Parts: sequence; structure tokens; C-alpha cells
Amino acid sequence: MNLHKKIKLTAPAHISKLLKLIGSEADKLNYNAYCVGGFVRDILLGVKNYDIDIAVEQDGLKFAEILSGKLNGTLVVHKKFGTATIYISGGAKIDIATARTEAYDEPAALPTVKFSSIKEDLYRRDFTINAMAVSLNRKNFGDLIDFFGGKNDLTAGKIRVLHGLSFVDDPTRIFRAVRFEQRYNFKIEPHTERLIKTAVSLDMIARTQKQRIRDEIILILSEEDPLKALIRMNRLHELRFIEPGMKLTKNTIRLFKAVRKARMRYTLLYKKKRPLHDWIIYFMAMLDGFTAGRVRAICEKFVFRKGDEKRLLSSAAKADTIARLMDKKSAVSPSRIYKSLEPLSYETIIFIMAKTRTLRARKRMHLFFTKYNGTRLKITGADLKKLNLAPGPRYKAIMDKVLYAKLDGKARTKEEEINLAKRLI
Repeated sequence: MNLHKKIKLTAPAHISKLLKLIGSEADKLNYNAYCVGGFVRDILLGVKNYDIDIAVEQDGLKFAEILSGKLNGTLVVHKKFGTATIYISGGAKIDIATARTEAYDEPAALPTVKFSSIKEDLYRRDFTINAMAVSLNRKNFGDLIDFFGGKNDLTAGKIRVLHGLSFVDDPTRIFRAVRFEQRYNFKIEPHTERLIKTAVSLDMIARTQKQRIRDEIILILSEEDPLKALIRMNRLHELRFIEPGMKLTKNTIRLFKAVRKARMRYTLLYKKKRPLHDWIIYFMAMLDGFTAGRVRAICEKFVFRKGDEKRLLSSAAKADTIARLMDKKSAVSPSRIYKSLEPLSYETIIFIMAKTRTLRARKRMHLFFTKYNGTRLKITGADLKKLNLAPGPRYKAIMDKVLYAKLDGKARTKEEEINLAKRLI
């Protein structure tokens, strides 16, 4: 089967042009070059995917260096694994690897790499639907390489491992199987599901580096509708690998649905605001009800980045209190809303929005995004200096108090702001 026309129809013109350039450069070196993995799978499905992974049967690093020069890109090399990444203008990247096979000295260990043929390279992959390649050389450009029935499994909607030790070699594949199954509305075929259950019962995931589990969790929670994957993970008893005793509750399901609505509302109403890291909000929902100490322990265990850890801890410590404030029936001043929400990340605010259950709470948070958060004072530090205030911490304290007064309608003009600053001084 040849996918040349399908690539042309599915991928943008610059991607098709890039793939032909890669094939042309491979021909000059007498190398065999292939596009592999997710790009091939999604081309067959008619799904947009611009992540380009290239496997070369000869010297992948040499090829990457030459191609990087042609593209005027930035090259990052990982010699140990025979891989390289080319970053090109516009934020795009190309991953290039020497075709290789991997041997695992013990279960869940990092593999020992040996260079090999494209068939062996594809055999080391997770599932048949990800173990296909497309030839890029000019003489057979677009030819589908499918040794393991990946196309048939795509047609049948099946997630199938390539061999019986797949989840022993890499236990994180138990998460990946669920992610692909739910993304495409496929079904993990019976033998593969039995292998997952065996790996779970043998606690294989406990031997895996926690950072790799973290990365899989992030990918699952970054899917369009991660609740489906969470429900499936719960049935396969995979949630306990995130935290012992973690279960899918009615509250978690409600929160996931509410988070999805809140982030969609954010996208529609606040287009000029920065994009959200959706996975963090969903992870806040998974950890809802956990103490701050327990959340901190999870963050340390999985080595979350400091910024992500700060957001998760902020949610654990403050979300319930602020949600109750936003839901309060009696009046809440604009300055109090601002003081409560302004120090928080947008992810934490959206999670609080998901936790609240009333229209008045949503209105208050809407006003924060559209009005209060954009409030600026007319006076500056120079005005305080003219009032003979020595520079120091009091500058910020006074400016903050003037801002709160302005939010509450008590300092509408610059003159009123200056008079209030005088009284505070």
C-alpha cells in the first residue's frame, strides 16, 4: 500500500515537502529513511499529527547533522541512544534515530540499545498501531511498511501489543494502552488486557522510574476528555500506582466534568488570556480531598517541576476556602475577590470555578477575569516620592491599599488616589 496521496491530502504542504527533502537527502547518502510511529498511524486514520519521527537504517546521527544544515535548524544529539532532534523555525521539530533494537537486562529497566534494521526497530515499539513505517526514499516514497498487522488493527479498532513481555519490558505501557484506546474509541484486545492485568497484579510498575509514570499521567490528563481514560484505569486497578488507595469517586467524576466545562468557558470568554495547562487542573481534581502534606509527598515522589508543585499545593491548601467565599450568599467586596484570586495561577482559579456550584460564584470569578484583574492605578511610585515617602516596602503596601480602594469604588480619580495615599502615609 502506498500512502503518498493520503499524506498529500492529510498533511500540510510544508510537511509533505519536508518528508520529500528527507528522502532526497537519504538517497544522496545511500541511506534508507522512514517516517515511523504516530505520524503513520494518524495519516491512516486521517488525523492531523505534525510530530515527525524518522528512523534511518544507517548512521542516524550523521544524517541528522547533514539534514540540520540543510534546514538551518538547531541540532541536539543523544549519542548513547543514537538519536537526535532538529529544531526548525516556527517551533517545529524532527526526531531522528538510527534504527535500533532494545534489550532489557531486567524487567522495567532502561534498555540497552543496539543498531539494527527497520523491522527490528518497529518490533521494539509498544502496540501494532504504532509499529508501522512509511518509506521516504524517492524510488518507493509513501510505501507502507507493516510487518505486524498494524493497519488491520487500526481498521478493527484494536490495541494489541507486539509480544507477551511488552508490559514487563516497559510497564508504563499499561497507561499508554488506555490512552490510545480512549483517544480513538478503540478496544484493548483480550490477550493484551490479560497481560495488563498480570503486570498490574505483579506490581511491575513499582520497578519503573517515577518520572516516567509522571510523564504518562500528564499525557493522559492532556487528552481532550481524560475522564474516559480515568474510568478505564480505575477498572484496571491502575490508579493505585499514582497513590495507594486512590479510587475513582462520584466527586472525582463530577469535578472532571465541571473542569471540562470551566476550561471550555475560559477558552470562549477569555481568549486574550494565556493558554491553560489542562493536565494540572485535572490532576487537582484527582487529588481533591488530599491534605497539603499528602499532595507534597506525591509531588516529591514523582519529581514534579517546582512551578507545577506550587500550583498543586496551592489548590490543596486554598481551593475549598476560596470556593466557599465565592459561593457566599452575602456580599463579597471586589477587593476581597481580587485579594483571594490574584495570587493564584489561572489553573487553580479554573479548578476553584469547577468546585463552585452557584451562578453567583461564577459571576464573581468572571468579574475577576474581565474587570478586577485588569485594574490599574493612575498614581505611580513617582507620586509617592513627591509625597516625601522614602523608597522601601511601604511603597507596595500603600499602592496595594489604594488599589483595593479603587476596586471598591472609593478612589475613582487620580486626585482621590493621591489623597488616599496621603492619608495612608
